Amino acid sequence: MRLKGKHILIGVTGSIAAYKAATLIRLLVKEGAEVKVLMTPLAKEFITPLTLATFSKNPILVDFFNPENGDWNSHVDLGLWSDLYIIAPASANTIAKMATGVADNLLLTTYLSARCPVMVAPAMDLDMYRHPATQQNISTLQSRGNIIIEAATGELASGLSGKGRMEEPENILEQVVSFFLTSQRLSGVRVLVTSGPTYEHIDPVRFIGNHSSGKMGNAIALELARQGAIVDFVSGPVSQYPNHPNINIHRVTSAAEMYKAATTLFGEAKVAILAAAVADFTVENVANQKIKREADDLVLRLKPTHDIAAHLGKAKKSNQLLVGFALETANEIENAKAKLQRKNLDMIVLNSMNDPGAGFGTDTNKVTFIMRSGQVVPFETKPKDMVAIDIVNAVYEMLNKG
Repeated sequence: MRLKGKHILIGVTGSIAAYKAATLIRLLVKEGAEVKVLMTPLAKEFITPLTLATFSKNPILVDFFNPENGDWNSHVDLGLWSDLYIIAPASANTIAKMATGVADNLLLTTYLSARCPVMVAPAMDLDMYRHPATQQNISTLQSRGNIIIEAATGELASGLSGKGRMEEPENILEQVVSFFLTSQRLSGVRVLVTSGPTYEHIDPVRFIGNHSSGKMGNAIALELARQGAIVDFVSGPVSQYPNHPNINIHRVTSAAEMYKAATTLFGEAKVAILAAAVADFTVENVANQKIKREADDLVLRLKPTHDIAAHLGKAKKSNQLLVGFALETANEIENAKAKLQRKNLDMIVLNSMNDPGAGFGTDTNKVTFIMRSGQVVPFETKPKDMVAIDIVNAVYEMLNKG
């Protein structure tokens, strides 16, 4: 009875995978959860409300009101009742509506008013899943704090084989149990996270930068917030920022601005995780006007930026933790170990540009943790939100060591 006393709302959309919702509901009830179910009108074409009502032991809600007696189904009350809202299966249509704020059925209005965490389990055909619009919508939901349950790979209803299957109910159950076990365990812990690139201006229209998307930093901040931490998120220019009540966004552009924000906020932090790709050099003399092309050569004189990790490493108190990142192309382990010692880090997260699926701009990462004790912990390639869970778990263990 690992979920005894938990209130879980299940949203079922129009997908062939709706049959899996019955098994998921049965497993949740068996673990002690009280489950209520919302269905979209189209979902009833794939599985009957009677089936889901039997497993959930509660009436199934589809419409805004009961046409027989006029009783109102309050989406607000449903959102307040829930400890967790799981939309499984989540069709491409529903995911798109969630991302754009469409509220044309009870499932969606409840989503927009829910104050509890939301898990989304996509289910659709291969080409629909990998379409740029769908991937952008999933990224949008994730950036807003929704927990995406990664679609599985296998045979699809169309006869194709690939990614797009709704994750199996047994695996979703374990993610739900894990969620409740870790929820709020970092309550009250203040964490500084740096993220994204920095832009070092050459003139009013040009800059020196890098390819960091900020996706890894976003995922770390969201996972920390889900576990109850108060996050000061210092980020360079990116297309999306994490959205959660526990996250305070501090937007910066240059390495100097990031240095100022990080050093100011570190004093109040219990933990700092430095995931930003900060420029090592900045332009010595920034032009006030756009530089015109008057010759074939342009020489820029660069000067070193402030080393944020080194400064925080020197300022770190005995009760503070400092986690850094290292992106290497050669002698990865040796270089990362040297950086950890040189900058007085407690842990360094190493990723290599030589590993497929790692580095800038990807939705996955392949990392190795190197601890201050010298322990080296390699991981397989994973989605960045799963890598973030590994990082936050390591931070939690260090905070509670001994």
